This record gives sequence, C-alpha cells and structure tokens, in this order.
Amino acid sequence: MEDRLITGVGVSPGVATGPVYVLHTELPEIAHRTIARDEAEAEVERLHEAVSDVRTELEALRERTRKRAGVEEAKIFSAQIAMLEDEQLLGDVRRLVRENQLTAERAFEFAVLELKELWAQSSSATLQQRTADLAGIQTRVLQALLGESLGDVLHEAGDRPAIVLTRELTPGLTVQLEQALVTGLASEHGTRSAHAAILARSLGMPCVMGLVGGIDRVKSGTTVILDGTRGMILIDPTDEEIQEAYVREGLRLELDQELETVVGLPSVTRDGSEVILRGNIDLPEEVTAAADHGAEGVGLLRTKFLVVGRTDLPGEDEQAEFFMRVGKSFSGYPVVIRSFDLGGDKFPAAFRAPPQSNPFLGWRAIRVSLDQPDIMRTQVRAMLRARASADIRLMLPLITQVEEVLRTREILEESIAELNAIGVPIGADLPVGIMVETPAAAMMVDELAKHSSFISVGTNDLTQYTLAVDRGNARLADRFTPLHPAVVRLLKRIVDCGVCRGLGVRLCAAIASEPLSTLLLLGLGYRVLSASPGALPLIRWIVRQIDISAAREAATQATEAATTSEVTAILEEHMGQYVDLDLLEAGRLPVV
Repeated sequence: MEDRLITGVGVSPGVATGPVYVLHTELPEIAHRTIARDEAEAEVERLHEAVSDVRTELEALRERTRKRAGVEEAKIFSAQIAMLEDEQLLGDVRRLVRENQLTAERAFEFAVLELKELWAQSSSATLQQRTADLAGIQTRVLQALLGESLGDVLHEAGDRPAIVLTRELTPGLTVQLEQALVTGLASEHGTRSAHAAILARSLGMPCVMGLVGGIDRVKSGTTVILDGTRGMILIDPTDEEIQEAYVREGLRLELDQELETVVGLPSVTRDGSEVILRGNIDLPEEVTAAADHGAEGVGLLRTKFLVVGRTDLPGEDEQAEFFMRVGKSFSGYPVVIRSFDLGGDKFPAAFRAPPQSNPFLGWRAIRVSLDQPDIMRTQVRAMLRARASADIRLMLPLITQVEEVLRTREILEESIAELNAIGVPIGADLPVGIMVETPAAAMMVDELAKHSSFISVGTNDLTQYTLAVDRGNARLADRFTPLHPAVVRLLKRIVDCGVCRGLGVRLCAAIASEPLSTLLLLGLGYRVLSASPGALPLIRWIVRQIDISAAREAATQATEAATTSEVTAILEEHMGQYVDLDLLEAGRLPVV
C-alpha cells in the first residue's frame, strides 16, 4: 500500500472517493515587451480597469461565500480586496510602467514577484497563507489584463463529480467549485490555517493539503480515496479499502455523536477531582461551538484573525466590542485574551516590518507590542472597557523576561488612569498572566510568577523551542512530541512553581485532547485544560475515566524516563487500566 499512499495534512475531516481532476491554474505566460513612453498612462489606466474588474469579482465571491459558509468566512475576500488595492503594491506597478516602460501585466508580475520574494524569507504558515491569497489575486489581475477567464477552467473541472487536486488551493477556487460536483479537495501546498482550509471546513468538504509531489503521482481520472481526517490519499484503492475507509468514517461520526452525550456531565475524575475545561478560540464562529461543547470560559482567545490580511490594525472600539461579545457568551466564566502575537508572519499589510531570517526567534509577540506601545495600549484599553461587563483577563505571549511583565503593568496603570480621567466605565482591575512557551520562561517561572496573576502553558511553542524542532517541518514531524522527557520535566517544573506561588496553572494546547497527554497532565497537577471546541467532549470523557492517584504514579514514572518511547509506554500501561486505546482509535468509547 505504501507505494500508493501520499500523506499530507488533513485540514477538513471526512472521506471521499472517486476520480481525480487535476486542476491546473498556473499563471498565464506574459510576453516580454516594452512600450513607448507616451503609452505609459494608457497602460496605467488598463491596470486600474483590471483592478476594478477583479474587485467586482471578489465582491461577488464574498457575497457567495457569505451565503454558503457564513459572514466570518466571507471576510477572507475583504482581506483579498484590501491586498488587491494596497497602495504600495499598485504604486510599485505604476512606477515600473512609467520608469521602465513595461506593459501593465509585466509590471504587475514583477511587483508581485518582488513581494513574494520578501515574504519567502519567512517559512511561516501564515505568510504562506498570505502568499496563496496574493497568488490568487495575481492570477485574476493578469487574466483580466489579458482578457482571459478562470471560469472556463472551473467549468471543465466541474463536468463530473470528482476530487479536485491542484498545486495551490485558493479561497476563490474553493468557494467556486460546486459541492454537488466536487466531493473532495487536495493540494500540494497549504496548511490548516490557510484561508482555503477554513472555507473547506465551513463548507463541510473533505480536504487534504501538503501533498508534496501529488500532481506528479496522480493523473486526472485516477480513482483515489481522500481522507481529510487522516491527511492522506490512496491511489487505485481496492473495493475492500474503499469499504474500510467508509467504515472508519462512519465510526468517526458515531464517536462524535456518542461524545456529545457527555457534554452536560461534570468534568470530574473517578475519585472526585474537578477539572476545568475551557475553549481555545481562533475565529469568532468558534465562540458558539465552545459554549455548546460545555466550555467553562475561554482559556485562549487568539486575536490573530483581527489583523491577518488587513491593511490596518483594529481600533479600540472594534476590539472592545468583540471582547464584550465573547464575554457575554460566557457569562460567569473567564475569557483569557492573548495580546497580539504579531510577528514575521502576522503583520497586517500596512505594518511594514523589516525582513527576518528567523521570524520565530525574532521581533514578534510581546516584543512588538512593547516596542510599539500604542498597539498594547489600544488593546489594554479595549480589554478594560470589556471587563466592565465580563470577566476579561490579559495573557502575554512569548514572555522571557520579568521586565516585559512589569512594562505591561505600567501600560495597564497608565490606561486605567486615562480612561478614569474621561469617565469611561472600566473593570476594577485587569488580571495579567503569562504564557510559558520557552525554556527561558520555564526556568524563570518562579520569578515571573511574582508579577503574574496566572500562568498558562503553550506546549506547541514550548516543545518547538525546547527540542529545536520546527513544528511546521514535515520531515521532523516524528521528532516534534510533547512526550519528550525534556518537555515532560519542564511541564512538571512549571506547575510545581505555580502551585508554590499560589497561582493557578493552565494548559492551552491540542495535546490536552490526546488521551495519553491528558493522563500525564492530570498526574503532573494541571487542573485547568483548554483546547479547541471540538476536542472538549473527548477530554471530558477521558477525565471521567481517570483516577488521579494512578495518574500521579504514571506522571512520576514519566518524569524519570530517559526516552520518548519510555514515556509513551508508561502512559499506555497506566491508561490501559481504564481505556482500550485501540478501540478508541477505531472510533469507539471503550471502558476497560
């Protein structure tokens, strides 16, 4: 089977089978020619007409997306419109036309290439997402200038039900392909955070990205199984393999339904220890999902969606309104808001930052917010206003120094004084907590705790920085594991220091939804776990199967282990007392 299997990243769950249609959307070839100097203004006018036509197309796509997927998903095209009309980009094109005497299409091609090369200096997933959006805009503008249309290609792709495979899946393609004729989506490039992936999930369409070399290995007409849950496609499957795939999909859906039955039950271990479960919110529409899945507040409200793809930063009023809306959805529970995690991969279009060879070790997160204090001040003021009617709390990302917490508190005090002076209603205080995401913070957590209201652990970055493993590198995927002994020992140190200081220590990461990791975390002493809304029912079910005394014993042994495989074996042995992991993997809720 291995020679017929191509693995990627599952970005939208579900199974689809059928013939592949390889959709080629390569850029049109642009002939190299120059123009006479007196033709320059006519070329600039052609550019503006093409941009206007593409804007009309994108506005139509935005409305279609709003009807098919929802208001928030439609904002993807608002971001693309802003990128299309970016004055610096268009100014560069006009300059190339006038000074280099290039045609409008040639100048646009060069200007976009220059921008792509700038972004290519970062390997971040978010910049790859923005590059995909830019590529979609580039194709549309060049086609408009050349009098071509993407519609003919899409019509050809939709002549019969098929799984569409393309080099790069853009939001425009995703929303234009009719679900009645497209059973699944696949692309060589892309990640879970790509705009096209978000749309695929909203549309309920199975989708796999990151299928490196897929187009070379799969020809149009080839029958495949696409598994958006496991992140793979299987070429030329047998009838038995197709049946097995749909049986797995049926069990997954049954498991989801069974887990819904525990949503209203207490999150309490077998021996009576209460565990608080909160939701991680990436997008506004996940607020309802978190509440429906029994989240006791929000453990991590990411503010990334407020800035990505925009040409400006959101103002105080916009942020305050959103924070209040989330707070009202979780009345009586805390909403922990992470300050902007701006960085090499998340700067809005208008925020011009210098290129960084390694943005994840560079100018990002709290460093940007404190170097640009107006950014932090605006966000803090918005939180203070929202706290007047909800339990809003501030969490600082990528903290490595005590001074960063102290400077934030200074801005907080200044903001309180400013709002009081003009009579704006605010909360009495705003708790300030830290995210422990680096070995530096883990080793300094006892000192950082003296100046923090709470501590939250982000295991994705903590694992990445501790093990020096890029979590986005597929070649290193087997080395990226929070069950590495070094990470386990840091997790133990963090929670112990927090308890000694009388602070609650929370953990907000996907590992909380893994059965073995949940057992480990409870045994280490974590009693507040936060994960994506869809994972909360499974975590609740797992918590209700576990005995804390056994979890402590497993954690003690795990902190003494020398290898990841030893840690895994220890946890599997102890978890096996309560849950048949093989049956759970198969889509059942097995209690031993």
